[in-house]
Amino acid sequence: MIPGATPTKGRLLVATPPLDDPNFNRAVIYVLEHQADGALGVVVNRPSDEALDEPLDRWIDLQSEPATVFDGGPVEPNALIALALSNEPLDEPNDELAPISGRVASADLSTDPAFVAGQVSAVRVFRGYAGWGPGQLEGELEAGAWLILDAEPDDLFDDHPDLLWRTVLRRQPGRLAWLAEAPDDLSAN
Repeated sequence: MIPGATPTKGRLLVATPPLDDPNFNRAVIYVLEHQADGALGVVVNRPSDEALDEPLDRWIDLQSEPATVFDGGPVEPNALIALALSNEPLDEPNDELAPISGRVASADLSTDPAFVAGQVSAVRVFRGYAGWGPGQLEGELEAGAWLILDAEPDDLFDDHPDLLWRTVLRRQPGRLAWLAEAPDDLSAN
């Protein structure tokens, strides 16, 4: 993280309307890491039609609804990232889980999910991620492309991800909540 900048790790980036990039229009991104050399996160409101295939289908029982692979972003589309909601906050990583923030942890998909089952209440798998180079995210934040908002653990595992952009905005104080009602086509307003 750049000194003096707003911390984003473990928080949400909520796209402001309209964001011209179709990858991120009305996206809600959970930030996994943000340091001076860049940032990365996963889009948490874009479920796909893809199901987990062998050998990862062993994780299906731990997936929160909708139990699909989510489109985590346009970078590294072959990479799979799993996030888990641990039953208790983790202070240190173990062989299966690495803490990110609070009860949210990354899960090692190469491990047997039976080792994780007793430690977590939900898992979500993402294909690809959103990434920014040094200073890139800070520039987008300064330009007003994103709102930095606090994440609630349920945001990442919401069973209605298609409504998450509006849900997150509606719970904000004051006029910021008004953005939730912005029409998809701003010229129709």
